[in-house]
Amino acid sequence: MFFTYLRRELRRRRKAALVVASGLALGIALVIVVSSVSSGMGKAQDKVLQSLYGLGTDMTVTKAAQPQASSSDRPRFRFDAQDNGSDAQQSSDRVMVQGFQTLSAATVAKVDGQTGVSDAVGGLSLRVIKINGQFTRGQFQQNGNGGGEGGFGRNGGGTGQPQGEVQGGGADFDVDNYSVFGTDVTKAALGPLTSSKITSGRTFASTETDAKVAVVDSAYAKEKKLKVGSTVTIKGVKFKVIGIATADSGDAAANVYVPLTQAQTLSDSKNKVTTIYVKATDSQKIDSVKSTIQKNISGTTVTTSADLADTVSGSLSTASSLATNVGKWLSIAVLVAAFLVAGLLTSSAVSRRVREFGTLKALGWKSGRVTRQVVGEAMVNGLLGGALGIALGLTGAYVVTAISPTLQAQLGGGGGGAGGPGAGGFGGPGRQAAARTLDVALTAPVSLTTVSIAVGLAVAGGLIAGAFGGWRASRLRPADALRRVE
Repeated sequence: MFFTYLRRELRRRRKAALVVASGLALGIALVIVVSSVSSGMGKAQDKVLQSLYGLGTDMTVTKAAQPQASSSDRPRFRFDAQDNGSDAQQSSDRVMVQGFQTLSAATVAKVDGQTGVSDAVGGLSLRVIKINGQFTRGQFQQNGNGGGEGGFGRNGGGTGQPQGEVQGGGADFDVDNYSVFGTDVTKAALGPLTSSKITSGRTFASTETDAKVAVVDSAYAKEKKLKVGSTVTIKGVKFKVIGIATADSGDAAANVYVPLTQAQTLSDSKNKVTTIYVKATDSQKIDSVKSTIQKNISGTTVTTSADLADTVSGSLSTASSLATNVGKWLSIAVLVAAFLVAGLLTSSAVSRRVREFGTLKALGWKSGRVTRQVVGEAMVNGLLGGALGIALGLTGAYVVTAISPTLQAQLGGGGGGAGGPGAGGFGGPGRQAAARTLDVALTAPVSLTTVSIAVGLAVAGGLIAGAFGGWRASRLRPADALRRVE
């Protein structure tokens, strides 16, 4: 009898049922879209941080670079004087540690031994400035006004015009300015190279700790027309290109990657590193691990993913804030309004059925049976609204993913900014370099948890509407039907 009456009433009152279900559907759809977009924002931010840290890294340990005391600390390039008209080509390059002061390689083992640290690996960030050209009876001296930290041209490598002068002669030259990162090939699971995918050739073998081999970023390889098997010469040392790496998101961590020992030799930094990449045993205890390292290893700066996230600005940060704050409260407001409207409409519908329910009570129906009938109808309306809301929400999330709007993430520069090595350093504070801007495509993934929440909201909406209607129905008396007939 319950289901027969329920089916008949729902068919007879299709328009009223559709209005209630539509209100609930709108609220539930908004929750799904906001939740999925927020999830997409989180993944986009993770991609930005991975482009700085690499996969699996929870924090970095560095030592802030000291400011240059005078122009005498800047690199100088000297060439043999040539007679005017000579066609002799000359080349000179400087390999400099960039971004931070160096740390002893023994610090890596010390960090690795701290409580809560799962693994730690050291890396060395370098900047190479190479000058090729003809010089006539002169000396070229950099004046320090070039782009980047201690270099010329644009950040991240390439050919640019130097900021300097040739004293006592003339010059016709070009400058190649690029970044090199020395990576510990025995621990390939940590460090910036893990944020890139090998798209040609191979990565380093664990036995190539001192081999003259290199992995080159795909953008730099395209610019310099390099491929697997090509040769890259750094400070007179020839490195064979064994692999081409493509960054998963944004700019690559470096233009060229070489084994750590080779990088230390090139820069005269034996047993030194600039950055220690740390993986915690428990991602929920990163703050305590950070405090432990800072306490036990003085003079270092520990930067976590949360610290880096605070330096990310631009449309990604703005949109994430809107989705997290405005979107959340808007969803709550719409849901509350939908629940109230559903309840009031259900209560109003019961009021219009006074004669019907009063007659049923006169025929012997008890108040509990009438209430159950009203709640049953409200539950069906709620589930219908949930189904419509899930369909609308999934459609909205699909549209966002299909369009994939591009958001910009600006990695803060200046004194405390964090940024990638292409701009002068590998993540963390103390980097004095210009900000970088990364373009990130937004997606809106819908998880099973989100769908489960939507189903729960549909049931809750039905129960609330049923509570309103049931309360109104329970107050009806047989006499109400007689008054309505009169």
